[in-house]
Amino acid sequence: MSQKLMTRIGWVLSAIFGLFMLGASALPKLSGMPIADETMVSLGWQDSPVLLIGTLELVCTLLYLIPATSVLGAVLMMAILGGAMATQIRADMPLFSNILFSIYLGLFMWGGLWLRSARLRALFPFVQSR
Repeated sequence: MSQKLMTRIGWVLSAIFGLFMLGASALPKLSGMPIADETMVSLGWQDSPVLLIGTLELVCTLLYLIPATSVLGAVLMMAILGGAMATQIRADMPLFSNILFSIYLGLFMWGGLWLRSARLRALFPFVQSR
């Protein structure tokens, strides 16, 4: 696969990840949608810092989408996803649909970044056997 094609696919995956995080996670929290509070309460977070979490998600997603800060954004986003996974485990949610969803998002995020960043591909090479 050519580097140009890998980069384009990486940007598509990164854009999908960014749109998901902004639209499905950060926006409901930042706009005060009742579903954000209801979801946090159902996970055992009474009086949760929904606005703070939404702000952190927004900042980390934007850092991820900016090429110069993309690795920092990805690392910080993994911290958020790790906290989400811990919350899902504590709430005794289903494994494949809820608990591992953070892993799925993380793989999607890092896959997009790996494809769009030649420096990251050099750092973590994927070697094909011939």
